[in-house]
Amino acid sequence: MRIQSSVLVHLGFGKYVRSDQVTAVIPIDEDRGPGRRTFVHVQGQSDPVIASRAEDSIVRDLVQEPREVTQARQQQEILQDLLTDLQNLNGTVRRFTRDEGGLDLERLERRIRDIVQDVGEE
Repeated sequence: MRIQSSVLVHLGFGKYVRSDQVTAVIPIDEDRGPGRRTFVHVQGQSDPVIASRAEDSIVRDLVQEPREVTQARQQQEILQDLLTDLQNLNGTVRRFTRDEGGLDLERLERRIRDIVQDVGEE
């Protein structure tokens, strides 16, 4: 398992920590209850943060990419595939699609290229 770098992990009740600053996740055994499920030790703090979420949920969030990141990566890959396919279309197909179907593939290709380049520069 590898800790995701610089991802905020929700501990419950409005508490968040950076994933790469968590040094230990320990279940609370005594006085465990609502709002008191897990001790989360954070780099640079002498006392642990008390989390209201269970330790397994916190660990899963520490080592797993957030769904938004995964979806964004998949969308980026789809756009890149579409851009490659658009670049391989010949002029006749482009003209026919524009004139008969009302779809300007050159404009679409430019927009996708701009998005793919903007994301690549971040």
